[in-house]
Amino acid sequence: MAMIAEEIERLIKEDLPGAKVRIEDLRGDGDHYAAHVTYEGFRGLSRVQQHQLVYKSLKGRMGGELHALALQTSIPE
Repeated sequence: MAMIAEEIERLIKEDLPGAKVRIEDLRGDGDHYAAHVTYEGFRGLSRVQQHQLVYKSLKGRMGGELHALALQTSIPE
């Protein structure tokens, strides 16, 4: 079963309070998304560590309910 964009956004914001999250359904199939996450808590972390935080917030759904997620992370300016 595919995930809806709002659920992805909710999970990320739940674990990364204050994050700005934008989700795009890349194919319109509910299986392939892009997430753009801006979060102050990323400051001082490598890109890999930033992505790990986002994936952790999805609570094991990557590869199951969520098939593909193109991820962009950034720190607020």
